[in-house]
This record gives sequence, structure tokens and C-alpha cells, in this order.
Amino acid sequence: MTTSRETLESPPPAAPASDAPPGLARRLGLFDATMIVMGGIIGSGIFLNPAEVAREVKTAPVILGAWVAGGAVALLGAFVYAELAARRPLVGGQYAYIREAYHPAVAFVYGWALLLVIQSGGMAAVAITFAKYFKGLTGVGAREWVVAVAALAVLTAINCLGVRAGSSLQSALMILKIIAIVGLVVCGLFVSGPSAQVIAEQPAPDSAQLTAFGAAMAPVLFAYGGWQTASFIAGELREPRKNLPRGLLLGVMGVTALYLAVNFVCVRALGPAGLAATDTPATEVMRQAIGDTGARLIAVGIVVSTLGFLSQSILTSPRVYFAMAEDRLFFKSVSWLSPRTRVPVVAIALQGLLAMVIAFWGKYSQILSYVVSVDFIFFGLTATCVFILRRRDARESGQAQYKMPGHPVTTALFIAACWLVVANTVYKNPANTWIGMAILAAGVPAYFFWRWWRRTS
Repeated sequence: MTTSRETLESPPPAAPASDAPPGLARRLGLFDATMIVMGGIIGSGIFLNPAEVAREVKTAPVILGAWVAGGAVALLGAFVYAELAARRPLVGGQYAYIREAYHPAVAFVYGWALLLVIQSGGMAAVAITFAKYFKGLTGVGAREWVVAVAALAVLTAINCLGVRAGSSLQSALMILKIIAIVGLVVCGLFVSGPSAQVIAEQPAPDSAQLTAFGAAMAPVLFAYGGWQTASFIAGELREPRKNLPRGLLLGVMGVTALYLAVNFVCVRALGPAGLAATDTPATEVMRQAIGDTGARLIAVGIVVSTLGFLSQSILTSPRVYFAMAEDRLFFKSVSWLSPRTRVPVVAIALQGLLAMVIAFWGKYSQILSYVVSVDFIFFGLTATCVFILRRRDARESGQAQYKMPGHPVTTALFIAACWLVVANTVYKNPANTWIGMAILAAGVPAYFFWRWWRRTS
């Protein structure tokens, strides 16, 4: 593999074969990439976060407006990552983009935050959602964190042993998720909703409402997050310069359409107040539509959706930790692949263990605050890589096949949106977000420790 110093000084225009870990084969196409993008986004957020948004903003137009804005931000982000994927189709995705544009130290801090906050925290939040619906479906008396930890432990163990189904399983799970969401939307349309007067109520905007709208964007953007994980598996895509950008755009647009439909039927069926009052909006809509049978059916769909998301996360994210270990910025054992399954067992086990700890430690809303604040710092930072790599690649012979439309205006808008979300989340939830910021800051001395460790060992 090219050393970090060499890649920083003269990054290659294309990913050489040595950038992929041994055993990886380019067997995934455009359909697989699209399903992986959608599978990385649709987990639990759309089934729970409509209620979180309704608690912040009290009227239907603003609730739906928040989800429209979130879709727009996600689409801008997909455009940004599409160009980065075309320019640097490297294993590790976002980690590689930051490393190539800036410095291995900055990329290390991102990988550190991904492991300790972003991905592990996101998995913990989804596992808690799984536990909530699993308990409602089965009647098991265990606490939510116990069920969440058990699910993470089982999935981690399975993935350490190897997953044979691969992209076919991921595509099948994604199709089941779409069926569940379409079923929710169809059934929700048969529910007699609240009066048009209640839905149309909207007080005049003021500064407090603007702040509330900003706070509502945290659960919205958490629900839209996850499309970037598709970049982690660039080394396994056929024609990654073409298929990864297309998969990102198709996947994000498809999810946006599904999310807007779900929120429309939730507001229509429950009203803003009813939506804010429930912890399980999807279940409540289905119960009103077809009774307890509907509630159980959507619970099954959500359980499948969350398990599919968790399994996808456990498989994709360790590629980043593997790349860090290959750069000699993490334990050497993390780069070890099972000779039989070609699975990074140590990286997967580490990811699963940290997600279990966070699921035990925090509640859903707490996890949401510190995950979103740290995640969107790096979303904005990654978007700035477009400026750097465009300028650098202009001096190189290789050219990307895809370019961000409307750049630099659209790129700047995405960066501003990301960092405004960070600022507002810190303002609204300072205690929770500062936990994530403290862990992020600890990545700086950790990087210098690893440099010292590399020299001495």
C-alpha cells in the first residue's frame, strides 16, 4: 500500500490494485451500490424520528419542511461524495478522502471519532430502536439496553465468522425495508386524519421557532445519514468511478421520496400533537389503520430494517479501521483478515463491543445529540476536500468522470448547512454534544501516541 507521506505528496488519480486489502474482489455493480446506499440510510430513524421532530416544531408544514430540508442537504452531500468517489475510489472512503486532501493526522482523528462516537453511537441508537420494537412484538420483559446489547453481540459474532450472502442478502433486506415502508404509507392513507384546520395551523415564525427548527434537523439528518458508508466498499465495486457516484445519487433520491411519504401519512393520521405524543409513530399509524395486526406487521418490518442496518454497519465501517491499521496508525491486529473468510475479525469485534457499551450507557436522544454534532463536523470537512483535490488534480493527468454540479456554490452551501447543524446542536444540547466533542479532541493526543508507538515498535 502507498505510504501516507507518499499519498499526501502525490496522490494517485486512480486506485491501484494494492489499495484494496487481499481477497477483495470487484463484484458489485450499480444495483448493489444503490441498495447499499439505501440500506445504510434506512435503519430506525424514519420509524422513530418523526416524533422527535414533532416535539421540536409543532405544526405540520414545518414538520414536513424539516424533512424536505434534510433531503436537500443529503442530496447535496451525495453530490459531494460522488465527486470525491470519482476522484479517489479508495478503500476507506471518507477516511481516504480526508487523508489524501489534508494529512494522515486529520484522517486519524476522523477514524477515531467514527469508532468511538459516530458509527458506534449510531449503531447503539439503532439497536435501542430494535429493542423497543422487539419488546413490543414479543412481550419479553428484559430492559431495552439488554436486548440491544444482545442483538449487537449476536450480529458481531455472526460477522466475525463470515457472512456468505454478501450483497445479495443486503439487497434482499433493502427490498424488505421498502416493502415495509410502502405498506406503512398505503395503510396510513386509509386512516381518517385530523381536521385540515389542525394540520394547517402555523404560528408566525420567530427566533425561538428558528432555533427549534435547527434542533429538529438533528433527528432528521440522523435519519438521512449513512449514505457515506457506501464509500467504504469502493474497493469491491466494478467501475467505482462510475457506479459509486450513480449509486449515491439514486439511493439518496429514493430514500428522500420514501421519507417524505412516511412523514406525510404520520402527520395526516396522528396530527402534529399526536405525533409528538407517541414514541412509536409507525406502530400507531398501522394500529389506527388495521388494528393490532397492523402494529405487529410494522414491528416485524422495523425489526428486519434495524437488523439489516446493523449488519451493514458492522460489515462496512471496519474497512476504515483496517485502512488506519494499514497506515500504521492503529493496532496491527486490526488489519488482520481471516484467511478463510477475508473478514477483518478484530476490527468487527472492536466496533461491536464499543456499540454495546454506548447502548448500555445512553438513551436514544442523548446518543443522537453527540453523534450528529461530531458526524456533521466531518461531513463539512470532507466537502472541503473537493476544493483541494480539484486544484491538485488540475496539475495531474487523471480527471474525474463526475463533477459536483453548481460548484463552488452548492459545495459551500452543504458545508454551511453541516456546520450550522453542529452549532445549533451544541446550543440546544450542550451537555450531550460536549461528550462527543471531548472524545473527538482526545483523538489529537492519540494520534501522536500512535506516531510514537510506530517509531518505537
